[in-house]
Amino acid sequence: MKVLMLNGSPRPNGNTSIALREMETVFAKEGIECETIQVGNQDVRGCIACGSCGKNGKCVFNDIVNEIAEKFEKADGLVVASPVYYASANATLVALLQRLFHSAKFDKTMKVGASVVCARRGGASSSFDELNKFFTISGMPVASSAYWNSIHGSTPGEAEEDGEGKRTMRVLAKNMSFLIKSIALGKEKYGLPEKEERVVTNFINNRR
Repeated sequence: MKVLMLNGSPRPNGNTSIALREMETVFAKEGIECETIQVGNQDVRGCIACGSCGKNGKCVFNDIVNEIAEKFEKADGLVVASPVYYASANATLVALLQRLFHSAKFDKTMKVGASVVCARRGGASSSFDELNKFFTISGMPVASSAYWNSIHGSTPGEAEEDGEGKRTMRVLAKNMSFLIKSIALGKEKYGLPEKEERVVTNFINNRR
């Protein structure tokens, strides 16, 4: 079993990394393989709505997004972590996730998702909600913790002092591990939920 973790901070050893390291320790104890990729310092452009991914099964821009898509397909869980900028996740991470979830056409059903945010003070909840929406539109169960998945720190390393935030990360990793293992057993016995044909309803319909 494997979890893919995306660090959306531009700082490789910043406060967001402290949160992910707490999770990595738990995953190791739970026997779950973990790979962390630093994406916040990458040159990632946004989606241009060209539609090429619908034909080719991957994004037209052959960069880190397509590399992550291959790893995501093989993973049982995905953790996305971001610092908070103006009550929002890092724009580089958001651009990556928008392209990743739209262009990667494999079935994401029952892959477990978890979002983690790091803030100096405010904006954690809105960023947390923003990231969770990628999971909830994709049939992915969302792992929770004993608190909303946030840790606090301003200067580099300050999050080490947030005992409650670090505990939140450890509980999150334990719960995520349990979900991944339980879903694996459920898939073995019952299979995945039956798919319904997609129904698309537009709010404005000018067809005659």
